[in-house]
Amino acid sequence: MARLPRLVVRGHLHHLMARGHNDQPIAIDDTDFQTFISTLRESAQQSAVAIHAYVLLPNRLQLLVTPSETDSLGKMMQAIGRHYVPYFNARHGRSGGLWEGRFRATVLESDAYFIPCAQLIEQQPLRTGLVAELSAYPWSSHAHHVGIRREPWITDHPAYWALGNTPFDREAAYQRLSEAPLSAPLVAAIESATHKSWPLGSEAFRRSLGKLTGRRLEPARRGRPRKDPVAEATAASAGIPAGGPVGAMRKKASS
Repeated sequence: MARLPRLVVRGHLHHLMARGHNDQPIAIDDTDFQTFISTLRESAQQSAVAIHAYVLLPNRLQLLVTPSETDSLGKMMQAIGRHYVPYFNARHGRSGGLWEGRFRATVLESDAYFIPCAQLIEQQPLRTGLVAELSAYPWSSHAHHVGIRREPWITDHPAYWALGNTPFDREAAYQRLSEAPLSAPLVAAIESATHKSWPLGSEAFRRSLGKLTGRRLEPARRGRPRKDPVAEATAASAGIPAGGPVGAMRKKASS
């Protein structure tokens, strides 16, 4: 079955994930990390992508972003590939692509999922055992959100602004939220949606996206299509066998 084109909806929040080929490193030392972050910042600005949260791990990248156009995410990742991959290959004596297939992305309902997804992204260094404290990891947006350092290239999302009336209030609220563990079902829902590229949000949110994009936004049901009891009753009253005209022909042929 042909794969549906990646869903990118301009002006909406997206969770993006990209992994190194065979989980191999995409950044090895501080110079690589700094170069990648610089390339990411410039590529996002050139492609009109607002970055709200990020983490760069040795073997993968996760972002929370809002693209201004439907092709903005693709352009950003292509720009990273054009500038960073040749640098990385030359510096480390390798050749070929860096990423494991296409990047994955999904659309999120921001009111419900911005904060938990941002924290899921920023907690990856802790979850993978790279650090004992989130503030000790320099390659994520956590320090920006809790006021340890200011990164002007990060666009604070309205859901972050809603945490308080002043920068101190927002940073303190975000810090408190960061200290509470995310529930396993919530983590599973975000990761599954991103892996499968199906939008994550309420039924009303998915309906609005469906109207906006004109495409199916959830997996098709497996197995045979459900029978319509109203249609079956109408056919029976008219003397039409189950299965319609085709069913009638099959019944006649078997008699």
